[in-house]
Amino acid sequence: MSVGPLLFEPIFKPKIWGGRQLEQRLGRKLPPGEPIGESWEVADLEDDQSVVRAGPAKGKTLGALVKEWGKDLIGHAELFEGRFPLLIKFLDAHETLSVQVHPDENTARKLGGRVRVKNEAWYILHAEGSGCIYRGLKPGVDATRLQTALAEDHVESVLQRINVRKGECYYLPSGTLHALGAGVVVAEVQTPSDITYRIYDWNRIDEQTGKPRDLHIEQAMECIAFDAPLIPQDRPHHVAGMWTTVTRLVLCESFMIERIRMVGGVEREIPHSEFVIWIMLEGQAAISYKGASQPLEILVGDTVLLPAGIQESRVHAIEDATWLEVSIPLSSDLAELEKLTGERASQPPAGGGGFVSLNVPKPHSNNEA
Repeated sequence: MSVGPLLFEPIFKPKIWGGRQLEQRLGRKLPPGEPIGESWEVADLEDDQSVVRAGPAKGKTLGALVKEWGKDLIGHAELFEGRFPLLIKFLDAHETLSVQVHPDENTARKLGGRVRVKNEAWYILHAEGSGCIYRGLKPGVDATRLQTALAEDHVESVLQRINVRKGECYYLPSGTLHALGAGVVVAEVQTPSDITYRIYDWNRIDEQTGKPRDLHIEQAMECIAFDAPLIPQDRPHHVAGMWTTVTRLVLCESFMIERIRMVGGVEREIPHSEFVIWIMLEGQAAISYKGASQPLEILVGDTVLLPAGIQESRVHAIEDATWLEVSIPLSSDLAELEKLTGERASQPPAGGGGFVSLNVPKPHSNNEA
């Protein structure tokens, strides 16, 4: 079987806080009558496996391809406890999510089992006028003050509230107390873990049970990084070529996220020897590669996994196109982090993206021979 780009069937997750925006904004055909909070695009977990929806590998799971394709799929990236090292989702917060935290490395190791460290980032696809996120605690808030806020039902007063808008990206390292606000739709990039500890749920009642949802206050308090420095406001870094712009959004130990903008009509070699994931935000593009009878067209909302071993691959921007490119940083990428303080770890100095070059071909024209 030729190694080629992979598109997967979405895995829909009904959530008490979900809505129907994924249908309107990403063209998803959602199950009728359910509030869908999440669409899992790339997943390799025990109970949730992405299944290829087209091409020679149709019907195979991502977990099976990790074993079958090996280095041709993941290149030099390390597996995450034997699994594909990323989990990609879309989230639709019709209502504000619970205030929650994910385990850090020490807590995950201590608890064992399926408890794994979970670093993540949110890219804002849509936000209502009052859309916000909560990310981290206000300065000076310790465990005692947080417990008091919980007991007195004013948790929001101790959280950092950030008004958000389309196109922004926010890094959420494990140990960060956080919540996605109502009216916000995001693409979520994270390590492959589905462990979440809820500390507060806005006194919400689950209509199906007539009761509040379970909280995990003891576990959450153990996970929260009270002494962590404040995460700085994200500052994207741009590197522009003649027809392509690369914007570095996040670089951490678990993943790198860049936004690629390509002018319509441009065709380029895909300049990667490691796997990448593209999340299409705007426009339309097509990927050609060795062994393909015809290019693979990718549209807004598509999430495509480009294996490390793909051969002679090229991308053609059918129209002006924008996508997120997600990859695993290797040692050369992480060397940049060693120069930074902990509070700037997600925002390294600007670097040259693989798509940016002064020797960019002219846009393709149907009038050219």
